[in-house]
Amino acid sequence: TEAEYVNRPVSPYAATKRSGELISYTYHRLYDMPITNLRFFTVYGPRGRPDMAPYKFISRITRGEEIEQYGDGTTSRDYTYIDDIVDGVVRAIDRPYKYQIFNLGKGSGTKLNEFIGLVEKHVGKKARIKMMPPQPGDVPFTNADVSKARRLLGYSSNFPFDEGIMRTVAWFKEAFGENGERLNMAG
Repeated sequence: TEAEYVNRPVSPYAATKRSGELISYTYHRLYDMPITNLRFFTVYGPRGRPDMAPYKFISRITRGEEIEQYGDGTTSRDYTYIDDIVDGVVRAIDRPYKYQIFNLGKGSGTKLNEFIGLVEKHVGKKARIKMMPPQPGDVPFTNADVSKARRLLGYSSNFPFDEGIMRTVAWFKEAFGENGERLNMAG
C-alpha cells in the first residue's frame, strides 16, 4: 500500500522514486503546495520505452532475435497498460488533494513465463530464450494495491494484460513492419 514503509530501497531506481516523494512532501510542508505523487507500475503499450521488457520482447521476438530471461520465469510484475495510467493521471488532476500518494497499476501480477507466452501468441512466433541469472536488486514480484486510488480517484484498470499485449504488438507491426523490418530505418 501507499502507507507501506519504503525507506530501505533495494535498488537505485527505488531510491530515486522514494526521494522524489520526500522532496515533494517537503515542498508541500514548506509552501503549502498541493501535491499528488503517482506510483506507476510497469507501464507498457504503444510507443513504449525501448529499454523496458514489453517493448524489447515484442521487438526481438518479432524479428526472430534472442531475448534474455533473468531468473526462472516466476518473477511477477504488475504490468499496466498506458491507457489505464493516463486515466489515473487525469483523475488525479481532476481531484486535487493537499498531499497524497497513489498507486496506479493493474492490481495483479503476471509471471514472466506467462508474459513471454502472451508475446509469442500475439507475435505468432516462438521466443528464442537465453537464460540468465537473476539481476541484483530485482524483487520477486510487484503488485499495486490500488484500493486507495479506487476509493479517492474512482480509478480502476480496464485493460487485461492479454489485450494490452495484443494492442502493443499490433502497433509495433504497423509502425515497423510485420517482421520489424522498418525498425532500423526508424532510428
